[in-house]
Amino acid sequence: MGNTSGPGGSDTNNSATGATDMRMALVGLGKMGGNMARRLRRGGIEVVGYNRTPAITAALAEEIGLLPAASLAEAVAALQPPRVVWLMIPAGEATEQTLQDLLALLEAGDVVVDGGNANYHDTLRRAALLRGHDLEFVDAGTSGGVWGLENGYCLMVGGTPAAVDQVKPALRVLAPAPDRGWAHVGPVGAGHFTKMVHNGIEYGMMQALAEGLALLDNKSEFGLDLAQVTELWRHSSVVRSWLLDLTAGALAQDTGLQSIAPVVSDSGEGRWTAIEAIEQGVPAPVMTLALHSRFASQGGADYANRLLAVMRNAFGGHTVQKTDDAAR
Repeated sequence: MGNTSGPGGSDTNNSATGATDMRMALVGLGKMGGNMARRLRRGGIEVVGYNRTPAITAALAEEIGLLPAASLAEAVAALQPPRVVWLMIPAGEATEQTLQDLLALLEAGDVVVDGGNANYHDTLRRAALLRGHDLEFVDAGTSGGVWGLENGYCLMVGGTPAAVDQVKPALRVLAPAPDRGWAHVGPVGAGHFTKMVHNGIEYGMMQALAEGLALLDNKSEFGLDLAQVTELWRHSSVVRSWLLDLTAGALAQDTGLQSIAPVVSDSGEGRWTAIEAIEQGVPAPVMTLALHSRFASQGGADYANRLLAVMRNAFGGHTVQKTDDAAR
């Protein structure tokens, strides 16, 4: 479908800033939601904010002029139809319960946006549920993390053209610029599906950088300075990227990383991407192996490795290292 940020829609948009007289509700004001509220306010959008921790809502009200709501019902009541309620809450039960609560509060023509990470299968089901109540559902896969406030967010949006048009003023403000960094990528579900694959690619890119730098670090006779190498690669090399920029910055502060435990968490999107590849029969070995490397870092390979040591000892009499030895 391409980018829909050209003429159209009902917003009175300032072409330079994306500013508008829009008012919307933002539910979930944590690290990412809070920064999105800040960016929306900078762009001139009125934000009615609700968070289950009232102190967070109050602090943002004081800081940026957010309109605080003490409940979901109060947030909805502060909007004029057709309403836009944007959710930035954890995937799963929290999102499910909030949508159920909204069914009793919204009216036909209102739009719910899920800007959090969600399995696109859940998104399709939720959209069908809302459609049965004449409500619109927009899935906005959102990338940018803690840097989104300053740099803008990359927004991958799924939904009907009419629903996306209603949300367009907010998209223009949240994105790096009104005309780039966001796109209406397809129907409902397409936004979260695109974000899921985006995160799977991210797993693979991170793994490749980590493995390559580990090889460099292990070649002790060359005495390579990884902070220097990563800074070098940032300029005109084929592997230059924002991930490399962030890695170079981290290594400039602490090349040895001795204070960092070698444990890497994984979020749902990496698992969903691997499952999707299996279901489609599309080979995705790099993304899948990157996910399995994270499982190994979390201790998932420990039992299998113990069995390998036992088998090696059983058939060849090879020494088994005891846990007490490893601790010394």
